[in-house]
Amino acid sequence: MLSDVTTPQDLDERFREAVGAIEVSASGRTADEPVRDGGTLDGRTALELFDAQLVSRHLDLAARWLRSFGEGFYTIGSSGHEGNAALALAVRSTDPALLHYRSGAFYCARVAQAQAEGTAARAEQAENPAHRVGVTERVAEAMRADGNGGSGDRRGDDDSDEAGAPEAVIGAARDVLRGVVASADEPIAGGRHKVFGNAAVAVVPTTSTIASHLPRAVGIGFAIERLRRLGDGRGRSTGRRAAGGVARQRGEAEAPWPSDAIVVCSFGDASVNHATAAAAFNTAGWCDHTGLRIPVLFVCEDNGLGISVKSPDGWVAQTLRAKPGIRYFSADGCDLVEAYDVAAEAAAWVRRHRRPAVLHLSTVRLMGHAGADAEIGYRTAAEIARDVDRDPVVATARLLAEAGLATPEELIARYDEIGWQVRKVAEEVLGERKLESAADVVAPLAPRRPVRVARAVTDAAGRAAGPAAAARSAAFDGKLPEQTGPLTLAQTINAALADGLLDYPGMTVFGEDVAAKGGVYGVTKGLRDRFGPSRVFDTLLDETSILGLGLGAGLSGMLPVPEIQYLAYLHNAEDQLRGEAATMQYFSRGAYRNPMVARIAGLAYQEGFGGHFHNDNSLAVLRDVPGLVLAVPARADDAAPMLRSCLASAAVDGSVCVFLEPIALYHTRDLHADGDGEWLAPYLGPGGWTASHVPIGRGRVYGIGSAEDVTIITFGNGVRMSLRAAAKLAEEDVGTRVLDLRWLAPLPVADIIREAQATGRVLVVDETRRSGGVGEGVVAALVDAGFVGSARRVASIDTFVPLGPAARHVLVSEEAITQGARTLLAR
Repeated sequence: MLSDVTTPQDLDERFREAVGAIEVSASGRTADEPVRDGGTLDGRTALELFDAQLVSRHLDLAARWLRSFGEGFYTIGSSGHEGNAALALAVRSTDPALLHYRSGAFYCARVAQAQAEGTAARAEQAENPAHRVGVTERVAEAMRADGNGGSGDRRGDDDSDEAGAPEAVIGAARDVLRGVVASADEPIAGGRHKVFGNAAVAVVPTTSTIASHLPRAVGIGFAIERLRRLGDGRGRSTGRRAAGGVARQRGEAEAPWPSDAIVVCSFGDASVNHATAAAAFNTAGWCDHTGLRIPVLFVCEDNGLGISVKSPDGWVAQTLRAKPGIRYFSADGCDLVEAYDVAAEAAAWVRRHRRPAVLHLSTVRLMGHAGADAEIGYRTAAEIARDVDRDPVVATARLLAEAGLATPEELIARYDEIGWQVRKVAEEVLGERKLESAADVVAPLAPRRPVRVARAVTDAAGRAAGPAAAARSAAFDGKLPEQTGPLTLAQTINAALADGLLDYPGMTVFGEDVAAKGGVYGVTKGLRDRFGPSRVFDTLLDETSILGLGLGAGLSGMLPVPEIQYLAYLHNAEDQLRGEAATMQYFSRGAYRNPMVARIAGLAYQEGFGGHFHNDNSLAVLRDVPGLVLAVPARADDAAPMLRSCLASAAVDGSVCVFLEPIALYHTRDLHADGDGEWLAPYLGPGGWTASHVPIGRGRVYGIGSAEDVTIITFGNGVRMSLRAAAKLAEEDVGTRVLDLRWLAPLPVADIIREAQATGRVLVVDETRRSGGVGEGVVAALVDAGFVGSARRVASIDTFVPLGPAARHVLVSEEAITQGARTLLAR
């Protein structure tokens, strides 16, 4: 018997040797009986699961075969984890599942389960009970057809599916193998990554290796319960339509999952130590402690290794048991009966109580972490041999043979038949097309439909002025914001959020201190009182969890508007935007999306307050996220139109938007002199929304004096400083054009080029840092367009913002702007 398994050949030989040595039971059981005394798993279901396990095993072998001649690009496999197939049949095919990258058998079983349920539903509709005969009867019959099980003569027969694996399971294999070879025909990511994802069976694609999908899972659970409690019946969908699209493009609260669904979220044992996982567990427990229901079943597939680093004995169990508010279940993931029974118990508990639980499955890892991993370099032969002896596929074969449901010869023949089918599919997908151009690659990244967005704003105006006028008046207590005089930036954002909550039924505003307190700066003051705690609520103090709630809510049909209290606080959670939010449409070709407008208070210039953590001027990480929209309103009269554009873009296109609000300008009233009130602006009522619409990626131009001498390109606090500097320059007969970028991603490149060419002299005023700042992107746009005039930058110094008056030494000043313009004019 082999002492180690490091190659596909080793694993294949081990299976044959071990199964061939199994002794057949003298007394057989029927397919309708439990396959083992004391368990609930019947023979019929065990046969289904065995097929899924075999397909998953052969997918691993095929992936390494493809890699051996340079046609396979992903070899992290599921060998040793095939017991997770039991979990798939212990839950429903409409329960959203976010899967660990070793959950191949789960995926195969879920696809087959969904097809069987669909067949049953169609049969019931046709009132034809005979049509219910499904894959299990056909599987059992095929396995008993002859001693060869189809492994010989049938290999040349194109109609061999009847004797091989069910069509649905082979269809799942095709999905996975298309991902392995980066086929453009792969149904979820289209060759952009190898993921387990399928909107038709509620499998949400994840590419995480560090459990970054766990906060999203908590968010989905939160959304399922929130939508269920609306009581409008719309949460009782089949779960078959594409998820994450804001219903009817209006943020209506319509769930893509059934109202009694639970979330299934699997991950590896090493991930329990990651901050993202800790945040998710903590949030689920915190919500449970406060009475909020989060129906999430976390599943830890514990093989004892994180690549080469061993999980200390007992650590994972101790860690998971200690999570407050989370019920603990455990099972041997290599024992199909135990795994199925405990998984069914755990799922039923979560579904009944609507509370979180964790299922700790003990598994093994066979063939190393991935194809290039030589685990013999960090594991002893004895350790590898112990894992080999627990091979779950061999264990299931033993279970079936001892139950008298199949002979060892039939099981090996079944293994061979399915192996041949999977290899045949692997050969077929080799010839499929790959992504052929950059346009192909980026097509699903961040769709932009500006005409539809503009129409959505116009439609919202029509509703606000027409059928919703009375409700709008009541929400503002009869004092409409357009009737209250000029407003500050903060007051305008507050009014625009209220109008958004009125127009988008699925919109929610949440974050630290946003409800009872109304935000640190009063921006959300009064919103909870007007719209209730189900629409505006406080969260725990954790930015990862706040964004995770938003991701799950958006995926589930809501329109989340989370608030991050300060820009500096985003950085410990930024991967929720980069690796989770922005990638969802990309890796699902739009089948899933997570619309979101994340509000963040940021930038510097708070007099007498803060220091770095309250005056952060670092935006590079946001501008670097492909497809993300980054809005920075500087003035009150821009804030409301820009926020409406973000909400409409999220609803129409599923956009992930960051609405960055300059803290120092929140309550600013004056521009040039104390009391002039020129930084205030009236709030436009619905009648002005269409005319004032601000498309994403369009700047705003101010002309001072002749506006012919120099162009200042800036944003945020730089707008006010530049306008003040331009007024001083006008006294020197210098005409200035000030371009407020407004959108930092995507940059308004056309506006940049046009305004630069108008004067031939460009001063970029960038309150972010000189290195990695916004100014670099502006200058690059000028260079790319062949701008031949003069250009100069004024930017903040490459340092953190210090406390108190010292900040003035490192930030852009009005004097620096004025001097920069004069230097340009002197050339």
